[in-house]
Amino acid sequence: MTKKNTTTKRILPSDIHDYIRVRGANEHNLKNVSVKIPRGTLTVFTGLSGSGKSSLAFDTIFAEGQRRYMESLSSYARMFLGQMDKPNVERIEGLSPTISIDQKSTNKNPRSTVGTVTEIYDHFRLLYARIGIPHCPNCGREIRRQTVDEMCDQILMLEEGTKLQILAPVVRGKKGEHAKTLDRAKRAGYVRARIDGSQYDLSEEIKLDKNIKHSIEIIVDRIVVHQDNENLRRRLTDSVESALALADGLLIVDVVDGKELSFSQNFACPDCGVSVPEIEPRSFSFNNPFGACPDCFGLGYKMEFDEDLMIPDKKLSINDGCIVVMGWQSSNKEGSFTNATLRALAKEYKFSLDTPYEDLPEKVRHMLVYGADRSVNVHYEGSRGVGDYPVLFDGLIKNVEQRYKETFSENMKAEYEEFMRITPCPLCGGQRLKKESLAVTIDDKNIFEITSMSIKELHEYLENLNLSEHQMVIGAQVLKEIRARVGFLIDVGLDYLSLSRATGTLSGGEAQRIRLATQIGSGLCGVCYILDEPSIGLHQRDNDKLLNTLKNLRDLGNTLIVVEHDEDTMREADYIVDVGPGAGSHGGKIVAVGTAEEIMKVKESITGQYLSGKLKIEVPSERRKPSGFIKVIGAKENNLKDIDVEIPLGVMTIVTGVSGSGKSSLVNEILYKRLAKELNRARCIPGKHKAIEGLEQVDKVIAIDQSPIGRTPRSNPATYTGVFDMIRDLFAGTPDAKARGYKKGRFSFNVKGGRCEACGGDGIIKIEMHFLPDVYVPCEVCGGKRYNHETLEVKYKGKNIYDVLDMTVEEALTFFENVKTIKRKIQTLYDVGLGYIKLGQPSTELSGGEAQRIKLATELSKVGTGKTVYILDEPTTGLHFADVQKLVKIMHQLVEQGNTVVVIEHNLDVIKTGDYIIDMGPEGGSGGGTVVVSGTPEEVAKCKKSYTGAYIKKMLK
Repeated sequence: MTKKNTTTKRILPSDIHDYIRVRGANEHNLKNVSVKIPRGTLTVFTGLSGSGKSSLAFDTIFAEGQRRYMESLSSYARMFLGQMDKPNVERIEGLSPTISIDQKSTNKNPRSTVGTVTEIYDHFRLLYARIGIPHCPNCGREIRRQTVDEMCDQILMLEEGTKLQILAPVVRGKKGEHAKTLDRAKRAGYVRARIDGSQYDLSEEIKLDKNIKHSIEIIVDRIVVHQDNENLRRRLTDSVESALALADGLLIVDVVDGKELSFSQNFACPDCGVSVPEIEPRSFSFNNPFGACPDCFGLGYKMEFDEDLMIPDKKLSINDGCIVVMGWQSSNKEGSFTNATLRALAKEYKFSLDTPYEDLPEKVRHMLVYGADRSVNVHYEGSRGVGDYPVLFDGLIKNVEQRYKETFSENMKAEYEEFMRITPCPLCGGQRLKKESLAVTIDDKNIFEITSMSIKELHEYLENLNLSEHQMVIGAQVLKEIRARVGFLIDVGLDYLSLSRATGTLSGGEAQRIRLATQIGSGLCGVCYILDEPSIGLHQRDNDKLLNTLKNLRDLGNTLIVVEHDEDTMREADYIVDVGPGAGSHGGKIVAVGTAEEIMKVKESITGQYLSGKLKIEVPSERRKPSGFIKVIGAKENNLKDIDVEIPLGVMTIVTGVSGSGKSSLVNEILYKRLAKELNRARCIPGKHKAIEGLEQVDKVIAIDQSPIGRTPRSNPATYTGVFDMIRDLFAGTPDAKARGYKKGRFSFNVKGGRCEACGGDGIIKIEMHFLPDVYVPCEVCGGKRYNHETLEVKYKGKNIYDVLDMTVEEALTFFENVKTIKRKIQTLYDVGLGYIKLGQPSTELSGGEAQRIKLATELSKVGTGKTVYILDEPTTGLHFADVQKLVKIMHQLVEQGNTVVVIEHNLDVIKTGDYIIDMGPEGGSGGGTVVVSGTPEEVAKCKKSYTGAYIKKMLK
């Protein structure tokens, strides 16, 4: 376990200039807030979810810092940068340059990795280019330099009469017009050049696009091979030497009607005759055509149609509809061409369409998936008549691939992609680079092997690196930088990640801590850093590492403002700003400021009450007993070590363990995907495991995550929970609506009829301002109310449809108290602590925690069977102590209804209330993947090997 940081807290400044002073902040729900934040300290902003912490930290302080920086740039430069509006604040004094490290700015591009984001991979590319030892990609022998004689020998070994051109590659994949290069070649007496694969005469005017990358090869000579011809050898030697001089030791031999040969004075294999191009840093970049695998273009994987997804239930026959892939759903219906094709195939290959797919002969199944070896005569009766057609069946995969390539509809492509699975690239095996680049090693390891190690293993490897004296002299500076950056990643508790891990697969907390490590490496001082819950996804064991990192950043001379709910972070902070007292319209005020000890003395501060222990989440008096078990057998996904795990039913199970221990691999990749496939008929491929037992005890699975409830502002809590349908029914039943003949659809802002057509039901209109930020103004026609005048005239209890959508959940609860069906749905939103949000609040304005609670409320309002498995992944993200208490209550309510709740969690308040714990570990990455202990919290607390047990023991006292 990491030692506790003994660094003392900062003494708060007394000078007026040592504070960031915010006056009159009114952004979102802030109510004319004024606060002073000591500079050079670690300050925590806390408070209930929705109280206004982020509005003050990000939308006010950070936004103003960014805006002031933008103002210093020219109007031309501002055209190319994302602009920020002036926040609704009177003034901010003493503001330093601000850097935001939040969770939303993670790059989801599959080409972005931990190595590229931290720039460690860039340093490794430079290291491999300068001290790497090239090997032959075919035989593995170390490559040495080629002489002119060796090149000539190899060229003259071509067949007698072979026609070839000697080319000097003077430009390789570089932007520009290259007029000087072409002019130099012309003046040197050369007549022709090959540019981007096409041949040109140098006497003609050649204009190249300067914004496109070009490759230019000067044609030095044209030769026909004749063995035992001394004059030809002399001529060839002269031409080769001239080409090598022109192209800095490179040479291309263009064999007419044959394979192009490349030579280098630098590297070539004497056995295989393989030459590799000059090693440069870009040779190791999977984002550059010079280094990327030519088959997968550097992605490392391919998306291919999968038999198991196209034919998910192999117990069904073709006539029962076992083929579900797009374009073949009608293959079991008489009258369709696909059915006629399959009938013809059945006749030719002698099988029955009524036989279950799994019982068909292997040859027939292979033919159906990969194609027939001969044509069949298809008899088809269509709307245009009857006919017999000879058809060579390509197989389901080729047929659907062709349809996928030919469609221009993005929606259709997305539907086809549901039947695809990601498989490693067959050429590079998922290693992303060309075989020539992968054949370059340092201490017998190529760049992919190094980046695939965990950070912890990489750190040990770098400390014991075996290099020659020559390599050490060249690589010392680069290695020093790499070791420092790897050390920063270890400091923020990310030693279980690898540099090749895609950033799109990281949690918000992991991505934020990577950016934090990068900032420490930059060594800036005098900066105001604003962080958004950096402790997310971090086990208590690693929390001290993170706090040490934050303090180091502060001690460099920076100000840190951290929006956080973590108790340890608050206790270690120099200063706390508690925003509240409630959420939404009940928040937006400063409740208390000061150290943790000072906050505890303020009675109005809910945070202070929880810190002092006056308020707390109680440990349940008894634990529920499981009603049964689902058993996962032989789990091997990612770092799981062929383990068997029993997951209890009818209780709340908490899956715990340090970061990278295998929790998500077990719960999200294996358990959820297998249940979703079997019970919900979802198209997904579960993680690697042998079998799963006990599925007959449950009837469906639901994952409740923090993803948005909708992608557009048109989606809101009312539409997601289904209460908007009921409200529209209510309005359609009013006397006013009946008299006008208005139906339910009239009260939707998504369809023509009732909505305002000037803004299309958005309520706002976007005005583009070029180098200024876009301005959103309320629609002049409807005044931002989204509906036309006639629709708004229809009222229920004196309120129109817009007024209802503008109500908070709390107000709506009173308004609809006599309409039981509507009240029941709104009541669940109120019960989960969302009384402050508006029914019509756009989904894009909701936090991840709020979106998750809306989903939970929707589930609570449904009448369930009591056999549902609910899976939640770190549901306490973004939640205050008081909100966690509400969340725990909801999860227990779901269990009381007979359901099973499985939660991945680090929050000790949630863990201690669970009925059952499965603790993964003991470490992260390769050191994890096993079950350390499982049982009740009391049983886990007794296990000395469990890190979770050590921390939960304190909570149970």
